[in-house]
Amino acid sequence: MVIVRALAKGQVVIPKAIRDRFNIKLGSRFLLRVTGSDILLKPLPEDPIRALQGILKRGGPSTSDLLRMRREERRRESRNLA
Repeated sequence: MVIVRALAKGQVVIPKAIRDRFNIKLGSRFLLRVTGSDILLKPLPEDPIRALQGILKRGGPSTSDLLRMRREERRRESRNLA
């Protein structure tokens, strides 16, 4: 955890080690979210389309897998009710 101070115009300096880790440069954009008493500052990718490239390749269950799992679940529920 790092403690920083707000400057005159409300600016906050992000330490160099953190800027390097997240590849933050002059003009980088951020998502700022307030939740309760917390402030979340999330760097946005320079190219959002490229950042999403390949996201669908993560092998989740297929539709047929989901339907098969639901049929098995239905059978178990039927047995429990009998």
